[in-house]
Amino acid sequence: MIQIRSMKAFKAAWEIKQNWQLLFPLIGLVSLGYSAFKITSLLPLTEFYITIPVAVVLFYVLLKIVMLAISKLESKWIVNQRWELIRIFIVFAITGSSSVLVGRPIIKWLGITQDNLYPLLYWILFMTISLFFYQVLLVVIGWIFGQFQFFWNFEKKMIRRFGLGRFLKD
Repeated sequence: MIQIRSMKAFKAAWEIKQNWQLLFPLIGLVSLGYSAFKITSLLPLTEFYITIPVAVVLFYVLLKIVMLAISKLESKWIVNQRWELIRIFIVFAITGSSSVLVGRPIIKWLGITQDNLYPLLYWILFMTISLFFYQVLLVVIGWIFGQFQFFWNFEKKMIRRFGLGRFLKD
């Protein structure tokens, strides 16, 4: 695990060359903090002075998990600078949430609810629709974040794993 003692050391550790690139670690930390607070709010804690320390501990645990994942994927994923790994994680997070947000109205528009369909079948359909939109959104959001080539290659690999590789021109 990298210990950072100064901004210069932080920039060197993440291979940050320009100040605007600091935006991605900042977005990552803010998102992680928000996630820790939202997860903590699901717990049956009634006192605010207990909620904050639990959220801080959860933030630390989540940060350790993310840093472990980054260190494991750093050699597997091909990126130009190390900070781009944070950008890739942000794209995955946004895409996962967005695919569910897009899938809900689509399944509702189709008239499918848990009340008129067996619950297991409803969730299978919902996950299938969300997965379809996930594939599309992954490339689009990756392009917005400047990682089109990474996500297009990732998508092609996923399409091949689904057994649909014959539809790709390579």
